Amino acid sequence: MNILVLGGGGREHAIAWSLAKSPRTDKLYVAPGNGGTADIARNVGDLAVEDGRAVLAFVEEHDVELVVIGPEAPLVAGVADELREAGIAVFGPDAQGAQLEGSKTFSKRFMDAHGIPTARYGSFDDLEEALGYLSALEAPVVVKADGLAAGKGVIVAEDKETAEEAVRSCFDGAFGQAGSTVVIEECLTGPECSLLAFVSGGKAHCMATAQDHKRAFDGDRGPNTGGMGVYSPVPIVTADELAAMHEIMEKSAAATATDFACDYRGVLYGGFMFTPEGPKVLEFNARFGDPETQVVLPRLEADLVDIVLAVAEGRPDDIELRWSEQWAVCVVLASEGYPGAYEKGKVILGIEEAEEIEGVTVFHAGTARNADGELVTAGGRVLNVVALGDSFDDAREKAYEACSLINFEGKQYRTDIGKKAAAGREAWN
Repeated sequence: MNILVLGGGGREHAIAWSLAKSPRTDKLYVAPGNGGTADIARNVGDLAVEDGRAVLAFVEEHDVELVVIGPEAPLVAGVADELREAGIAVFGPDAQGAQLEGSKTFSKRFMDAHGIPTARYGSFDDLEEALGYLSALEAPVVVKADGLAAGKGVIVAEDKETAEEAVRSCFDGAFGQAGSTVVIEECLTGPECSLLAFVSGGKAHCMATAQDHKRAFDGDRGPNTGGMGVYSPVPIVTADELAAMHEIMEKSAAATATDFACDYRGVLYGGFMFTPEGPKVLEFNARFGDPETQVVLPRLEADLVDIVLAVAEGRPDDIELRWSEQWAVCVVLASEGYPGAYEKGKVILGIEEAEEIEGVTVFHAGTARNADGELVTAGGRVLNVVALGDSFDDAREKAYEACSLINFEGKQYRTDIGKKAAAGREAWN
């Protein structure tokens, strides 16, 4: 079948790479795509991926039978709704379901209604009310812009002064319309873990666990980013914690079937923290995680086309997941200055040499081709260097060996991805 993937980052490269392996895939399109997806699919750089009518016109013109939506913005914009109404199989929830990510207030109220354990919070669209709520809390606190802010609308404030500044900056337009409503939460502490699930018909089929590294610099220092590295599975997760997370994801999936007007069909991403009271949900996302996808899909041994089609067509009982016993580690190579300002257009060398290492795959996140055909940087997060290994240490060593072979001006990356996991649970104390 002909398949269209919407998105242009490392997540979409990993999705396209996995779909391309299926014998069911004929023509594969990625919109807009990047320098890596161009090697396995046809990039469609001029398609407005948040415009449902434009996407539908492309689908009809190119006989596309399945659309896989990668990023959150097209989901919140209702692209899945437009395509489904036209009878196209779509992997991704409708606009209402996407509000689990598109509005933190919506998501928190959903969790409250269904007894999903999460941080205590308040939601405000008035500055003075928000500051009044904040004054009664003990630091640290978490301040969140309610809407989509490209992963940058969350501020962990260690003191009241920083928290007040964060609240004021939201209402002053630092995150645009996304910050017109502000959520203030208690700050949970403990190790984090991501658990994604394929959801359809109110049923959740959970994937392998993964653990992201959000801070920009070694030692979990610096500003939050979209993710600087990740690994799967997560060795510190106990059997009881895993069972609790599965129960939460299954309960949440069942709730989508009762609360939402349309069947939720896509990925539900649960971001968890292991607190002394047990796992609690930090956030829900309505799509594959980035960079979690880059370590989860390489460990998937089932046919991804079969899975996403079963989800899209509302056949949850036909989903069968099989996972490799290998470990996966991903290190993100970023542009100098990320997550702040950075330059583009730096020539990238060494990817072919890196992929000669057994088990290494390099997914492109922010790359493009210049006028001379050279591969160049085109984003903050540039490359996702992924390694599979028979042990955690084996995968980690391969990933960093591959990183050393890739070069571009201003290359920056964390050197401690997975270090805490190797040290055990006490590393978080």
